[in-house]
Amino acid sequence: MRSLDKTVRLVALLNLGYFGIEFAVAAVIGSVSLFADSIDFLEDASVNLLIVAALRWSAPSRARAGMALAGILLIPSLATLWTAYQTFNAHIGPAPVPLSLTGLGALAINVSCALMLLRHRHRAGSLSRAAFLSARNDVLANIAVIGAGLVTLLVPSTWPDLLAGIGIAVMNADAARAVFAAARREHADATS
Repeated sequence: MRSLDKTVRLVALLNLGYFGIEFAVAAVIGSVSLFADSIDFLEDASVNLLIVAALRWSAPSRARAGMALAGILLIPSLATLWTAYQTFNAHIGPAPVPLSLTGLGALAINVSCALMLLRHRHRAGSLSRAAFLSARNDVLANIAVIGAGLVTLLVPSTWPDLLAGIGIAVMNADAARAVFAAARREHADATS
């Protein structure tokens, strides 16, 4: 567990650091997908810090924490949908070069985090599963952000950014469902 603890702490710090960068760029260029991904970085930092604390808890308590984490995983989805709604009538998309470059930086951070968490994904049940799924989904989200930037470069429109942002929201909601299901099974096993 000590190795998992160190890894999760480092992942939390990396996520918190890149949240600030990505949120600032999203605000400057008005990007829904970068906003979605930046909020996801903040959520990942919070999730990983909660995991560090929960690793010392009993099995039933860890399972309850896993169910709570599923709820936390939904927050970026709701924030993204709200942001997408607010920018739905925009006629021009965000600046494609900063969008793609920021997505590329996020991809580097998330690939690093996913690789660090890969060997721990089956330890500590739903907690390590939540950390790994968050990092894995973030890699996929970053690819979507980069793609949205490249498409926007070719066809100036807000749609690629909106679609990438909504896709990120859907993916986070599915991860929340998977973590909740795993935590529920763990809780049933731990209390029976």
